[in-house]
Amino acid sequence: DFATPRAILTGHDYEITCATICAELGLVISGSKEGPCLIHSMNGDLLRTLEGPEAEGPENCPRPKLIQASREGHCVIYYESGLFCVFSVNGRLQATMETDDKIK
Repeated sequence: DFATPRAILTGHDYEITCATICAELGLVISGSKEGPCLIHSMNGDLLRTLEGPEAEGPENCPRPKLIQASREGHCVIYYESGLFCVFSVNGRLQATMETDDKIK
């Protein structure tokens, strides 16, 4: 037997660098190399776009490196620049914090 995908998620223009699944809320959140993070339903519907911090020029576009969602509806994104952002699943930026530490 061949496995078939449950849904095909679209919307990114560049390669995916991080993703997480929040089964409790039925969400898939993904970030791409040069672009915003996207929230999809498990059925493949694009629900929200999480716009990162403003960048000056395309070469400084925030690049998400790590992403995690909570069952309470918060999404934490770590960008390569050392910036943490917390979003609600409604797409609202809740908080930001910068760090000089290397996060893995």
